[in-house]
Amino acid sequence: MKALIPLLALATSSCAVFIGSDGWDGRRKLVHAEAEGALGPYSGHVRAGDLVFVSGKIGEGGGTFEHEAATAIDRVAAELARARLSLDDVVSATVYLTDMELYGAFNAIYAARFPAPYPARACVEVGELPGGARVEIVVTARR
Repeated sequence: MKALIPLLALATSSCAVFIGSDGWDGRRKLVHAEAEGALGPYSGHVRAGDLVFVSGKIGEGGGTFEHEAATAIDRVAAELARARLSLDDVVSATVYLTDMELYGAFNAIYAARFPAPYPARACVEVGELPGGARVEIVVTARR
């Protein structure tokens, strides 16, 4: 047994690590991407192994709810693209709405943008969102 310990130490310390062009080294560690235009202290997304956790995205305000929801999805898609993923890779979504009466309008936009079969999803009504938004979307994707 004593002879195996140095061999195990040597085997684990001499493993090659390959670093991809996106900075991912293949090991099971967290990789954080800066949140561009963030309204608070958080990462745009965090990669943990094969999973990518995208922070909440809000859309462009000041117009119709449909435009706001569509641009929120655009921002989710853009963040996924930074991780070399797409809406096709989303396994779970959480949607926050400030008014559940917007649920039907949101579903129509969501169904047109996310591919079937759709990701698992929760939709929650909240009292308020950052920046006066009416919708915020959080997703988890798989590489």
